[in-house]
This record gives sequence, structure tokens and C-alpha cells, in this order.
Amino acid sequence: MRLTDRFDWGSRTYVMGILNITPDSFSGDGLAIMEGEATRRAVEKAQSFAACGADILDVGGESTRPGAVAVSGGAEIERVVPVVRAIRAVLPEIVISIDTYRADVAEAALDAGADMINDVWGLRADPALGPVAARWKAPVVLMHNRSKPEHAEIDARLGGQYLGAAYDDLFADIMRELLLLADNAQAAGIERDQIVLDPGIGFGKTIDQNLALINHLDRFKSLEFPLLVGPSRKSFIGHVLDLPVEERLEGTAAAVGMAIARGADIVRVHDVKAMTRVVRMADAISRADPE
Repeated sequence: MRLTDRFDWGSRTYVMGILNITPDSFSGDGLAIMEGEATRRAVEKAQSFAACGADILDVGGESTRPGAVAVSGGAEIERVVPVVRAIRAVLPEIVISIDTYRADVAEAALDAGADMINDVWGLRADPALGPVAARWKAPVVLMHNRSKPEHAEIDARLGGQYLGAAYDDLFADIMRELLLLADNAQAAGIERDQIVLDPGIGFGKTIDQNLALINHLDRFKSLEFPLLVGPSRKSFIGHVLDLPVEERLEGTAAAVGMAIARGADIVRVHDVKAMTRVVRMADAISRADPE
């Protein structure tokens, strides 16, 4: 799949709906319940997301929340491949993203019908992932990530936050590191116009740093790549509003609206119906010109 064939960057904001095939998602929406049941529920959720206006479905089989237990590549494949295959059978036109940092998982998902790869480690965790994406001509989302478990503080009600995430210059450091990820991807054979960058809201950043990244997201437009932003239900919202994960819809809406005003091209969200409405309204406002 070529991104430029499916997306007209700058014309509107695209919605990526999250499908967590995990028992331990931070957002409480994981679908790994029992064999067969997760696939059925994931397909139903995928169909609902598509009907509500999702442009991309992001299927993930391992939680990335602070303190999450890692799973094996084999277990991840068992979780996601049946879901990808089943979604592709009922939604042949929807764009499916596989949320993984493992080459073997990505290859199995692409073979099952996925179109693109969303890697929270920006191709750094598994050196074989870049060549897999290049061979399949699959677009990639490369996320900035300085997460370190020892820097995470876990609050049972509000979730994890990162302390001591030191940057010499927050924006300059992240932009430099994102460009390095893009350079490495191109060196692996991935074409420049097949790359999307994600500043990594919630990954190795403090609450204030996450807020600043959204408020000044437009600085990343100088990198000249499409930008994905994923603030949905994250703990920085919980800490600002003092709310648990199930009560973060309005906070997510505010973050999504601000991100769009600052130039986001894709927003990754859990609550697709509500956030698609937010996206359409924010697009209408942010793209309006006086007569």
C-alpha cells in the first residue's frame, strides 16, 4: 500500500481506531478474553469503528503501558493474526495497521492482510523489522520513545507517568531523534513517502512535556513528514483532571482538538464515534478562512 494513494495529507485529519487484543491494556478495552471470543469481538468492534468513520484500524497484541508484562512473539502472533485475517475478510477496503515492534509479528500480520506497521520503538527494537517493511512495501509509523521502566511511577488509579525524563531541549532533541529514525528506515529500503512520524505522547515524557508537545506540535511540521498523535485516555490526562481512565473522554477530546489545530494528520483514539465527531468539527474550524 502506498500512503499517497490512500491519504491526501493536509486535506483533513484521519482517524486511527485502536483494537487492543490484550488482557492488560491500560485503557481497559483489551479483547484477549478466550480463544475465538477475542476475534469475534474485535471484528464487531472493527465494523463499528468503520461505520463511525475510522480510516485506519490499529491492531496490537502487547500492551505498551508502563509496567506491562512482555509477551513472546509467538503469543503476539496468536493474538493478532486471526483478528487481522478476520477483519480483512469483512472490511476489504479499510486500512489495517499492525502495532508491533517485532519483525516476525509484522510479517505474519502483513501476510494475513495488514497494510502498514506502527512501531512504538521506531524500528530500533528489532533490526529485522525495517527490511520486512521494505520487502512488503508497507508504510511505517515511527514513534519517538525514551521510555525506561525505572523512570515510571505507577498510580493504581491514574496510571503511569514518567519522572526524570531529561532533555537538553525537548523539541530539538525529539526532532533530531525522529529524523534519525526516518533516516534509518530509508537506509533499510523504506521510501520517504511511506513514513509517518509520531512524537510519542506518553512515552518517556513527563506530564508537562506531553502537554507542551501537543501545544507546540506545529514545530514538527518542519520535518515534512505526516504526523500521528496518540493522546487517547493517557495518564497525563488523568493526572491533569484527576480522573481514572474510564472518565477521560472529554480530556481526550480537548487533546485531539488541540493536536489538530497544531497540525496532526492522524489521531489514534479508542473512542472512535465521539472522536470522529471531534475531528470533523476541529477540522472545520482549523481549516476555515475568512471570506
